[in-house]
Amino acid sequence: MILHLALAADWDAAHDAGEYRVSTLGRTLEQEGYIHACTGMTQLHGVAARYYRGVTEPLVVLAVEETLLGSPVILETPPGAAERFPHIYGPIPVTAVVSATPYRPPGD
Repeated sequence: MILHLALAADWDAAHDAGEYRVSTLGRTLEQEGYIHACTGMTQLHGVAARYYRGVTEPLVVLAVEETLLGSPVILETPPGAAERFPHIYGPIPVTAVVSATPYRPPGD
């Protein structure tokens, strides 16, 4: 299972389209080349602290079943990072998301 932090509105829009195509906050799969993901809640909390600080829109954690994706997932170390993150090289079918849980960053 891999995790992706999403704006709730983007996840809601994916239901109509049948797939989720947002890479990260304000960037699409087409712009970035892949969808950013995390291996667990520790990584996700770090991503939230670094990139989603000050976001007032509702957030959700998408739990994605990797075997249902139909796209490659590659663990890569981003420039300047010390750990590897899963990158999903294609859209996320809504059927691959086993749960979408509201998220509030620790300390909020």
